[in-house]
Amino acid sequence: MKFGIDSIKTALLVLCTWLATAGSAVAASPGHWDVGLYGNIFGAREYQVWVPADYQQTQPLPVLLVLHGCVTGPNLMGEASGFNDVADTEGFIVVYPRQNLTANPARCWNWQLPINQARGSGEASILAGIVDEVKADYNVDPRRVYVTGISAGGAMTSIMLACYSDVFAAGAVHSGGMYKGATTVSGSAYALLAGSIYSPDSNGRLAWQCSGSPSPRPIPLLVFHGTVDTTVNPVNGQQAVRQFLQTNDLADDGLDNDSVKYQPTSTIAGQVPGGHAYTVYNYSYGGKTLAQHYVVQGMGHAWSGSQSGLPFTDVKGPDATLITWLFLKDHLR
Repeated sequence: MKFGIDSIKTALLVLCTWLATAGSAVAASPGHWDVGLYGNIFGAREYQVWVPADYQQTQPLPVLLVLHGCVTGPNLMGEASGFNDVADTEGFIVVYPRQNLTANPARCWNWQLPINQARGSGEASILAGIVDEVKADYNVDPRRVYVTGISAGGAMTSIMLACYSDVFAAGAVHSGGMYKGATTVSGSAYALLAGSIYSPDSNGRLAWQCSGSPSPRPIPLLVFHGTVDTTVNPVNGQQAVRQFLQTNDLADDGLDNDSVKYQPTSTIAGQVPGGHAYTVYNYSYGGKTLAQHYVVQGMGHAWSGSQSGLPFTDVKGPDATLITWLFLKDHLR
């Protein structure tokens, strides 16, 4: 069989295209774990970093700090939330600090202790230091640094958002509570059972003051909570929304003048096929959603929408992982 010169050229072109495609596939790097350790005068904590697929040192990426709940850690939190899979698709770095057994036998973040509720102090300073270390070790877009957590990690998320508004562009509290919802161990037990004894408006001012910035920035917040959460009373989610709206009322002009109102600008009802119904309360300001509150009917103390089958997850809820990321990525510091 004879081949003309045009046929040969075509065949060579196809071969070159295939080789280039194959070469790209081989060069593509999968996502992987890195490990680190950060310490300061308040202690040291291990952390794990999920470096997303196709990470390139030349491209600055967003960072998401994920704070686990009690009796768990980075690997289980990563599996339960599924953030690593979303990171591979969307292109962001995920950081999972690990609480020490020596700091808390149940590996809970000690959100209720005053030493951890201040800027530059306690566990908050360690977590902020971990973020700084990740910024130094990877190519990070400092405008797109976010934080989220569940349960004790959710309460710790409120601390990080309150006291480091110059670091985080936005955050999400899952089954957690507001900033300084308790300031003692006994007070935390009561808050978990019945909600904080403190006023969200008063704590909103304390959060604004904690940022350490002369002009604290607005903090967009997403809250997820189940209506039958017997571990962290759902009223804690309501208090977290109100507290941060009060913080944002002060942050926009330094005045407590109800410029940001605790009044939903829209309410949306949803239903997971074969799963839970839910309601979304949106609070908009300046043309953007400043706060969003997901109330999931019939869900307990769980990461909503997780497909992992792990404890403290609920496959019947809306996909909190994807919803969280889509909310966060819309905000720049």
